[in-house]
Formats: sequence, structure tokens, C-alpha cells
Amino acid sequence: MQPTFLFFSLGTTEMLVLGILGLLLFGRRLPEVGRSLGKSFVEFKSGLNDMKAELRDVDRLVEEQKDYEPAPRPAESVERNEDEASPTEDDASKS
Repeated sequence: MQPTFLFFSLGTTEMLVLGILGLLLFGRRLPEVGRSLGKSFVEFKSGLNDMKAELRDVDRLVEEQKDYEPAPRPAESVERNEDEASPTEDDASKS
């Protein structure tokens, strides 16, 4: 069975050619490039895990809010002052 790399199926020969090409392009800096790629991958994975944890927390809070039933509101007073009364149709036609 051939190992897979990303979306492409690479055989032993292709991997060897890519390794030689990388050695020719980067030379002595190849270990530094590999180290920086490894650090970048670890940082990306860490950020992805943090995002997953944050989404889990948000999902948990949403589920808790669904289960929460607020207390019924007391009935509002029916009495109003004349100053607070809403305008009637007659008042609107006068304006």
C-alpha cells in the first residue's frame, strides 16, 4: 500500500524525487525549514483545538439556555395617565 500525502497518492519514487529536490533547493537550510514547518503545524493544530473547545462551550451554553424557562412576568398595570396615553386616530388626523 502506498502512503498518501494530502490529496495525492505518492509512491516511494515520487517521495525520493521530492526529497532530492528539497535538498537541492534548500541545501543546508533544510533542517531549519523542517523545524519551522513543524512549529507552524503545531501552532495551527493548537489554534484549531482552541477553536473546537470554544465552539463546544458555546454549544453547551446554547443548550443550557434552551432548558432554562424564565419566570412568568407579572401583569402590567392597565391604568395609564392621560399624558402617557397613545394618540388616537382623531389626534393623528389633526396633525
